[in-house]
Amino acid sequence: MQRKVIPRIFGGIGNQLFCYADARRLALISGAELVIDDQSGFIRDFDYRRGYQLDHFNIRCRKATESERLSPFPRARRYLKRFINRGRAFDKRSYIQQVGVDFEPRLLRFEPRGTVYLEGYWQSEDYFKHIESTIREDLRIVPPADPVNLDMAARIIDGTSVAVHVRFFDDPGSAGTNNAPADYYARAVAKMETLAPLAHYFVFSDQPAAARRLIPLADERVTTVSHNRGDANAYADLWLMSQSTHSIIANSTFSWWGAWLAEHAQAIVIAPGFVMREGKMWWGFERLLPDRWLKL
Repeated sequence: MQRKVIPRIFGGIGNQLFCYADARRLALISGAELVIDDQSGFIRDFDYRRGYQLDHFNIRCRKATESERLSPFPRARRYLKRFINRGRAFDKRSYIQQVGVDFEPRLLRFEPRGTVYLEGYWQSEDYFKHIESTIREDLRIVPPADPVNLDMAARIIDGTSVAVHVRFFDDPGSAGTNNAPADYYARAVAKMETLAPLAHYFVFSDQPAAARRLIPLADERVTTVSHNRGDANAYADLWLMSQSTHSIIANSTFSWWGAWLAEHAQAIVIAPGFVMREGKMWWGFERLLPDRWLKL
């Protein structure tokens, strides 16, 4: 029987990369074909209107056909598969839907029988760490070709650089609880200054002006990167972040991947170490952050 692993890709570009990476591991170790469902996870994304963004990477597997996306009546058939498989032993499931956000060790022991559908973010490098070289090769970003991004990349590569990502889930200064703690970036910069003195900081954010105010350094030490607007250009910012020497990330899978793709032997990565289990962004769950990263 031919084996297939069909991940349902959804979310922003950071979460899409997690969806892909674990499915790639599962297909590789079991000798199954990896087939990407690049459509069903976005059809009803009315709030964020995101789209599939993995075509910007060195990914070679094919896209799912209509029948592999469970057409006709895909919503009903997907619901039925989820319901039926929840009642099965984990190792006999043909549709695996992630429950919660914590690490699922059973997935590492799972071996597909026939076609298996995967639905989840699987946000930990421990799902794919042992095929890291393959994942890094697959996730080489096709660089943007415009002169603005190429010039910015040259500046980042030219010296010791720190990519800083600031994500605002709530408005800056609001009473919301989804942003990183107010003093996180000041503490992260202070720590980085002891480890990489005189580095130049490149700040990436969905709200650049508010992000710049969080970085307590003189203007000549900081460059705000704000020219890549919208989800369609998110890959370009991710590529620029991956060119940096060191990273200070947000509570965001986008900058998680920016840091992970940039890693080399001397890389320093500082990440928010707080735990959040409610609201729009869940953070600090089991195995989200690699042990080698510094948590503040």
